[in-house]
Amino acid sequence: MNQKAIILAHYLPQFHPVPENDRWWGKGFTEWTNCVKAKPLFPGHVQPNLPADLGFYDLRIPEVRELQAKLAKSHGITGFAYWHYWFGDKKQILERPFNEVLQTGEPDFPFCLAWANETWTGIWHGLKEEILIEQTYPGESDYIIHFKELLPAFRDKRYIKIGNKPLFIVYLPQFLPDATSFTKLWNTLAIQNGFSGIFFIGIYTMDWDHKLEGFDEKSVHPLHQYMAMFENDHERKQKNDDLNYILQRLPTTYCYTDLIKNYNFSWLGNYDFVPTLLPNWDNTPRSGRNGYVIHGSTPDLFQEHFKSVLQFILNQENNKNNIILLKSWNEWAEGNYLEPDTRWGIGYLRAIRNALSKLGVDSTYQ
Repeated sequence: MNQKAIILAHYLPQFHPVPENDRWWGKGFTEWTNCVKAKPLFPGHVQPNLPADLGFYDLRIPEVRELQAKLAKSHGITGFAYWHYWFGDKKQILERPFNEVLQTGEPDFPFCLAWANETWTGIWHGLKEEILIEQTYPGESDYIIHFKELLPAFRDKRYIKIGNKPLFIVYLPQFLPDATSFTKLWNTLAIQNGFSGIFFIGIYTMDWDHKLEGFDEKSVHPLHQYMAMFENDHERKQKNDDLNYILQRLPTTYCYTDLIKNYNFSWLGNYDFVPTLLPNWDNTPRSGRNGYVIHGSTPDLFQEHFKSVLQFILNQENNKNNIILLKSWNEWAEGNYLEPDTRWGIGYLRAIRNALSKLGVDSTYQ
């Protein structure tokens, strides 16, 4: 194997009770609560999706985190990109699993952080207007506190770095009041602490000029991009709207083969674009009839999609980092997960390993 790639899977730390979720949704609420209540909403709709090998786990248990890391590593995933929730003024939520990973040194598996800088609403239960926790940006002093809070993680030997720059993902860079000031400040703080800066990846749109705001690379949520393209296809959208009306406003559905067929490889020709791939999507456990469903995904289709994207970025002369984001490792209530389930077993994980093996790609972090 003479080619290298970094394969990062987004990791949701939702699977343990916290006081806020107890207050909003009832004592003991976790992501599993929505998953087990899910029901099929139209013919051929597969719900509920249930875990297999790892069971209905609790992320407060170290053995669970260890098993997840072993499973990911053995199938070619380089590391986890833990979702990180910082709402301003030191307010965090769901931080316990990552903090324990950091403090104990286990599992010995690479990681980075992805800041989910988004206001939490009641959308999970169809209450779109109800604000649960508001994302705020108090200013420079809060950015400094935020950096200092994460500095022990950045210094950890397991933290993924690109050229001595800790890799940090921002989910919604367009919501930062002044993204350029934020990235400049954090780069300065990183250099003061022995790094060469921060390697920023922002998730936004293809026409975003990320370099102007201090981001090294950018990515796009493939479902959002496909939905935007679909919205511009007025004839097809009208047919879909008519169908939903006939079906009494059932979830909006898309075909997985269409999504991957319309994946625009010209994006990848730009060396600072990081592809994000979906194994599947179905957020009806959270949003019910207001949700979105991608139907028809299989491990074989995902393997071909993953392989084609990986092959394309490896062939780009200017592409030095070969990073691919997978959404996600374990977002069960959004239907995008790689963990084994009762339908496909380890099929999606095996797909990753097979594609890497066929192309002779080494995805270990060194």
